[in-house]
Amino acid sequence: MYSRGGAIEMHLSKILRDYSRTIAGKEQLLIAAIAKALEVIPRQLCDNAGFDATNILNKLRQKHAQGGQWYGVDITKEDISDNFRECVWEPSIIKINALTAAAEAACMILSVDETIKGPKAGDAPSAGGPMGRGMGRPM
Repeated sequence: MYSRGGAIEMHLSKILRDYSRTIAGKEQLLIAAIAKALEVIPRQLCDNAGFDATNILNKLRQKHAQGGQWYGVDITKEDISDNFRECVWEPSIIKINALTAAAEAACMILSVDETIKGPKAGDAPSAGGPMGRGMGRPM
């Protein structure tokens, strides 16, 4: 059995990384983090095959920067290859669903984090609240 993949994730990563350089602020950091996270797929393919992931990812980044949007990891050659030419198809609906689910999970975590955050600075503590309890002490 052979495996080639990660072309779509690498191409999305390139697009997002390029876009993140055009904007400023926290949004730039967020988009760059998503771009970096997408590279986990080809990195994991390399790790599972026992390859030097850094070397392969650098080759992939270079190919994608030159416009080779279909290049992915080829574990049969311990290199990269053009997935389109090699007839390696990855179902788009699965990619779309995975990315949508990941984004929804991240939004859910962020909204829960915002909900359970402590009171804002300057807010007075309630008069009837427990006093003198340290961390880990029973009520």
